[in-house]
Amino acid sequence: MASEETPRHFIQEIIEEDLRTGKWGGKVQTRFPPEPNGYLHIGHAKAVSLDFGLAERYGGRCNLRFDDTNPAREEEEYVAAIMEDIRWLGYDWGDRLYYASDYFEQMVAYAEQLIEAGKAYVDDLSEEEIREHRGTVTTPGRDSPCRDRSVEENLDLFRRMRAGEFPDGAKVLRARIDMASPNMLLRDPLMYRIRHARHHRQGDAWCIYPMYDWAHGLEDSIEGVTHSICSLEFDVHRPLYDWFLGQLGVHHPQQIEFGRMNLAYTVMSKRKVARLVAEGRVSGWDDPRLPTLCGLRRRGYTPEAIRAFLESIGTARRDATVDVALLEHAVREDLNRRSPRAMAVLDPLKVVITNWPAGRVETVAAENNPEDPAAGARELPFSGTLWIERDDFREEAPKKWFRLAPGSEVRLKHAYFIRCEEVVKGAGGEVAELRCTYDPETGGGEAPDGRKVRGTLHWVSAEHAGEAEVRLYDYLFTRPDPEADEGADFTAHLNPGSLRVLGGCKVEPALAAAAPGARFQFLRHGYFCVDTVDSRPGAPVFNRTVSLRDSWAKIEKKRD
Repeated sequence: MASEETPRHFIQEIIEEDLRTGKWGGKVQTRFPPEPNGYLHIGHAKAVSLDFGLAERYGGRCNLRFDDTNPAREEEEYVAAIMEDIRWLGYDWGDRLYYASDYFEQMVAYAEQLIEAGKAYVDDLSEEEIREHRGTVTTPGRDSPCRDRSVEENLDLFRRMRAGEFPDGAKVLRARIDMASPNMLLRDPLMYRIRHARHHRQGDAWCIYPMYDWAHGLEDSIEGVTHSICSLEFDVHRPLYDWFLGQLGVHHPQQIEFGRMNLAYTVMSKRKVARLVAEGRVSGWDDPRLPTLCGLRRRGYTPEAIRAFLESIGTARRDATVDVALLEHAVREDLNRRSPRAMAVLDPLKVVITNWPAGRVETVAAENNPEDPAAGARELPFSGTLWIERDDFREEAPKKWFRLAPGSEVRLKHAYFIRCEEVVKGAGGEVAELRCTYDPETGGGEAPDGRKVRGTLHWVSAEHAGEAEVRLYDYLFTRPDPEADEGADFTAHLNPGSLRVLGGCKVEPALAAAAPGARFQFLRHGYFCVDTVDSRPGAPVFNRTVSLRDSWAKIEKKRD
């Protein structure tokens, strides 16, 4: 919910004026109306935050209503997933869970009311013929030969449609408005079509199903909605929304449109996400590279970060594409406060401390989160054989190299100074092991003689390390606007490097038993989350949520 200090946007101004004038009797009633034909993505989160957030802000109520009017595309799986996502975002609809199918009987009664008023008729034209009769944006449409059927014939045919006498596509019910209207949607739009398909809630009780433009306003009216908040593409649908409710003379909410939020380097169409899933381009709707809320949750995003991001970008009247860096910034800000620190070595190189006493193991204290004093500290084992990042060593160090090189000295985080004395290579000439000495006077990372080192490395004790798989994610597409080329296939811009899987990574001991969903900051690597699908006891999988900086942190050495 927006804070009182947050600048008001135009929808808040409309609601506040309505409250001032008593337009709706001091009532604010919104609704979030998803179609259960896919999973919610971060664009839907914008709508969720508006519908539920505005109701919270102004002491109103928000319904959750599933627009289940297309049985061929809808499943209970999506219903359950949508409810889980909304709850995860921190919103609750209480006892106000509704379905469009709850109102099918009432919708039929309203349809018959329009037929009796001469405002609707049954049409025998095929889908293609209806399209041809509709005309174009520059030429008016043509009346259907069925447009002047009598009220009695239309009522009889509509009731027979409902009774299942006709096959799919044989007849439709249309509103009788204006075939010459400059708004193509007002050229006798469809209200009902025949679909002999099993409904996920109603079973085989129905074989006619309402079209969205007919159902939407009726659902809002029946529920007493005051402010029907929609995305901008429904702007041209508003005259039809108003026409239906006006003709019926029922409660008439105000439809308000806001600009959709698109996110760079991804696609926000459920149809296109579904294609990526169906073609195996991603692992499923919850693939951490997708903008779906279940994917973001699996990747380690928090609902608090998403809500902060949505509040930061505001609400406008026009569609806009948002830089993904703004979302990543909100995630970093949130995770920095809440994530315990941990050490993980993603590309291990062995270090043997040659002057370390044989068999000795020390414990060193490490703070859990410098941003949270209450987080306390943990103890880490330190031994004579360690793992460090391979990229923290250079045999031939460039100028201003502050990490490890032959003869150079570095600090090990929370532990000692070490100096590289010898490089051991494998049969292929690769660096296999570093032999170093440590200064026992530098415990805790400080030298009594005051000497300074520029480099500090993270490490894991080889004897005590857990092993993990780490998944590094980049943007799903190589360009910020993968759908910009009209007529081109957006999948041509998929990023082949959007996922790198690293096996054999070394993590501090406690991380081997980290619970699915647990979040950590891996020092110098970024924020990571234990995968909730593929992790197993003793074999965790860590998904990188976001890097520490606004850049794609790369491991430069090639891995087998």
